[in-house]
Amino acid sequence: MARYTGPTSKIARRFREPIFGPDKVLDKKNYPPGQHGLTKKRAKQSEYAVQLMEKQKVKLMYGILERQFAKIFDRASRKSGVTGENLLALIEARLDNVVYRMGIAPTRRAARQVVGHRHITVNGKVVNISSYTCKAGDVVAVREKSKALEIITSQMTGHVNKHSWIEFDKSSMSGKVVNLPTREQIAENIKEQLIVELYSK
Repeated sequence: MARYTGPTSKIARRFREPIFGPDKVLDKKNYPPGQHGLTKKRAKQSEYAVQLMEKQKVKLMYGILERQFAKIFDRASRKSGVTGENLLALIEARLDNVVYRMGIAPTRRAARQVVGHRHITVNGKVVNISSYTCKAGDVVAVREKSKALEIITSQMTGHVNKHSWIEFDKSSMSGKVVNLPTREQIAENIKEQLIVELYSK
């Protein structure tokens, strides 16, 4: 598999952000990884380096490969509106992210696995492609025979839906994509304009 499967705390320290979720390591070591730690003098980053780091951060955060990311950006640039906001909306609309946002899985990695193992349906049909793009009105649900799985039932307990662009019913383990999220509805610390500038070079 071409996705990053190494230690997540090391990557979070590189960006100095909890990009994979809450991380206690960041509180203890709020500096980049490496044997020299804080003693190493770090050169000022170029404009290109800053833009590239932002793109790499988003790719790792959502678990998207380079070619996939380029395709999503191409779709975003062809749509009317602000390209950066279109990009984030399309990324958020990926099935693995929607499953994560609904609280069916604890992380995006786990959501990708749940989707890949055929536990999720979209509009009543099993979909096992994590990059599937959900549309407004799509009903995403846990497959009937998968509702007793411990990884899903344990996650349902205590989960509160914090995303207004998604509706979710715990009792039926199904939810609806009300609309694609606007920039204000995406809480992640992402500077999408840097990514747009990078691809515009």
